[in-house]
Amino acid sequence: MRPGDGDPGPGGYLETCQTRNLSSGGVLFATHEVIHVGDAIEYEIALPGKKAGNNPVRLHCKGKVLRSLPGPESKSTVIAATLERYEFLRHK
Repeated sequence: MRPGDGDPGPGGYLETCQTRNLSSGGVLFATHEVIHVGDAIEYEIALPGKKAGNNPVRLHCKGKVLRSLPGPESKSTVIAATLERYEFLRHK
């Protein structure tokens, strides 16, 4: 996950997050980053392959933060964001 206009850092993304829920309209995830309602974000989602041993299907997504709530862990935040655009990422 990374802010849409932020510096992604050397690895491309700011943080690996835990996805709590995923639908065709958006995603709910927990993070330790400070993200505000209305922020544009980019995130990548890996879905498990159909058969054991297959590579996961990876999506690069763009959306906007709709909600930001205190998370269950200390200093964590639960974010609800839209899934406005996505593209499949190819395995290298």
